[in-house]
Amino acid sequence: MTTINDLTARLCPNGVEWKPLYELANYEQPSKYIVSNTNYDDAFSTPVLTAGKTFILGYTNDTDGVYLASKKHPVIIFDDFTCAFKWVDFPFKVKSSAIKIITANEEITLLRYIFHMMGKLAFIPNLSDHQRLWISKYSLFKIPLPPLEVQGKIVEVLDKFTALVEELVERKKQYRYYREVLLSFDEETPSVIRDMLSRLCPNGVEWKLLGEVAEIGTGSSNANEGLEEGLYPFYVRSQKPLRKNEYEFDETAIITAGDGNVGKVFHYVEGKYALHQRAYRIHITLPKVMPKYYFYYMCSAFPSYIEKLMYQSSVASIRRSMLTDFPVPLPPLEVQGKIVEILDQFHTLTTSLTEGIPAEIEARRKQYQYYRDKLLSFKEKKET
Repeated sequence: MTTINDLTARLCPNGVEWKPLYELANYEQPSKYIVSNTNYDDAFSTPVLTAGKTFILGYTNDTDGVYLASKKHPVIIFDDFTCAFKWVDFPFKVKSSAIKIITANEEITLLRYIFHMMGKLAFIPNLSDHQRLWISKYSLFKIPLPPLEVQGKIVEVLDKFTALVEELVERKKQYRYYREVLLSFDEETPSVIRDMLSRLCPNGVEWKLLGEVAEIGTGSSNANEGLEEGLYPFYVRSQKPLRKNEYEFDETAIITAGDGNVGKVFHYVEGKYALHQRAYRIHITLPKVMPKYYFYYMCSAFPSYIEKLMYQSSVASIRRSMLTDFPVPLPPLEVQGKIVEILDQFHTLTTSLTEGIPAEIEARRKQYQYYRDKLLSFKEKKET
């Protein structure tokens, strides 16, 4: 910060010019880059982009009309209706003409500086207007334009914060991958588990249907009965539970959403709790199954299982038979215990709201926003 302040004071002691984005950034309509083959497959090489939350819709084998962005020649893709934007430094195609491809007027500005500045603008459009916004509104916003040397220093600082966040997000992905291979019971299983399996069950792991090892049911509460404060957790159909002063169950159970966030909501509960009428409780009854082991297995394998069934039935909800017929591998309790021991450590690290990776990600994002707002605040140079 001190270096940048000193540099700014030396190079532009009277303030900096503010210019509209259209003078600093060039845009291109994406018409010739629109994908033609929408039979997406992860085995294909070219991502198909939107600028919204989904970002990468899938991968295509289209070879004509690929925009050849790269690390040396990146672009910003900008959603012309929502004003969402993404940094892109790899070849791509696009879904539709509803985006702009943004590059910089490199003689006076850095594209990465513009990218960070766009984050500071925080413009929220009226989506009901359904109006294309780059030309009509967004590009008219003025931003400060310090010398390139100052822009470069600012980008260097802010990129360090974004790199930290990206590294933490990647560690979360690594946890999910490790959980999946740990519970795969095949040649990819880590040696610590594979060695135990070869010793304890040389003929393979036993499998049973969930209905054979657990009692499955729903609650009787409605969401409008939830409180901000209450004696007991009240599990609904979201990852964040509510509270109630009355409980329905006193047990160890795994909770999952029956509709809404199907395959995305999982809770492990020990003790008294209330339950929504469209959420399922899975209470393990077979002694040779550790409930915590099953919780981790369900988190890993159930989303893809239920996604296939919902695709076939076109119903975005879980029927009881979908749960009772869910196949579950049952390694010996010693193996289950070792898996739980390993994943408990990862789970705390990657899911705790007060410690671990999510808290660190949130802290780094706030830190980035603080320094971004500080670094990108300039006194405007008065015209003489």
